[in-house]
Amino acid sequence: MSERDDPVTIGRRVQQLRVERGLTQKQVAEPAYTPAYISTLEAGRVRPSDDALRHLAQRLGVGFEELATGRPARLLTDLRLRLTEAQRTLATGEAEAAAEQYARLLAEAESLGLDEARAAALLGLGECAIETGELEEGRRYFERAEEAFGDVPLPVRVPALRGRALSHYLAGELRYSVYLLESTIDELNRGGLHDPDALLLLYAGVIGPYMDMGAHARAAQAAELALALAPQAGDPALVARMHRSVARTLLAEGKLAEADASLAKAAELYRQLQLRTELANCHWMRGYVYAQNGELRRAEDELRQALAMLSARRAALYSSQVAVELADVLHRRGKSDEAAELLHEVLSDLSPERGALHSAAAHRLLGIIAEDARDTEAAEEHYVRALSLLERAGAAGDLADLCRLLGDLLRRTGRVEAALDAYRTGLGHRTAPGTTTLGPAPAQPPL
Repeated sequence: MSERDDPVTIGRRVQQLRVERGLTQKQVAEPAYTPAYISTLEAGRVRPSDDALRHLAQRLGVGFEELATGRPARLLTDLRLRLTEAQRTLATGEAEAAAEQYARLLAEAESLGLDEARAAALLGLGECAIETGELEEGRRYFERAEEAFGDVPLPVRVPALRGRALSHYLAGELRYSVYLLESTIDELNRGGLHDPDALLLLYAGVIGPYMDMGAHARAAQAAELALALAPQAGDPALVARMHRSVARTLLAEGKLAEADASLAKAAELYRQLQLRTELANCHWMRGYVYAQNGELRRAEDELRQALAMLSARRAALYSSQVAVELADVLHRRGKSDEAAELLHEVLSDLSPERGALHSAAAHRLLGIIAEDARDTEAAEEHYVRALSLLERAGAAGDLADLCRLLGDLLRRTGRVEAALDAYRTGLGHRTAPGTTTLGPAPAQPPL
């Protein structure tokens, strides 16, 4: 995506390389071009085509990129190797260390004018910011990455678009997040750009917002599509490590094209490693469906698998809702002590500023568990905490349900006026403008 140098600079470079190698203009030109063309090119009076540059690069014994931009091919390959190393660091959960690597690479890419490397570094910095909970900073990085990508095909820009949607989702802006993801899915499918990796990223990313908005049917459909598109790899980390080692060997031997190919494979596998976290959402969605159908054993298996796929080093926002769903299934299966323990772990990882909806869900379920154990005081305390969190987040649908639970508890303990107040509060939220109304579903890919 980077611009080549101007014709005058390229002409001087061709002349310098030709003279250094002791070649005449005729020797460089033949058999495809004339000496007069080479003379005109060296004088900077013509802009050479890509075909002409490839011919000249082959005759002069340099790479196309080096002839067009003046940057040695080895420099670009080395930069790609270091980008892959940063990607590995992020994929293994060390977000802060990865951010330092990406920041250095961004500065280098900007100094060299390498738009593709710049976009990759900005994308990595956005992912790191999401991992560490810096949502606003992450969103800005993703926006800058989109700008750096420029006019490349939409599938190439999807990771930046998905990152921006994710930052809005985690900040509580559910409708806008769904809009970004659905419109991109629709544009890909209606435009015939059925890129499996891009679609997998989008379908996996839209499940969380769908669920929080109550669009469970769409969430289930997105989960099935994502799982159908999921790439199959035994252990991506091991295979990626092999490709990185091969790339280093090839680089040392001067085989730059082969090294680049190995690095591309390693980068793809590290991307899959990050996707595995998102694919956990698909298993969570299956678990949710099983739970709704009363198939609690199957639901527990799917939810446990989803939770296991989420690295302990990852942000709690990714795993907290899965843990709450699993705790609900465990409670319904008579494992209330295990459920309560899991919920307290969720609450220890979150704060009112980050993860208010999931914290509220944990308190709500702890309240139900306490009610079942006839500990009405503890139940009321959890319901009130959940109510405070939901009011702050503006989650109208969840507020209405919680007010019903609190009202029922207050009525059973003889506090009728307080119960009526809780019911009125819930009715007010129930009649408020909803946030679950979505437009037509996006077009589906031809699987």
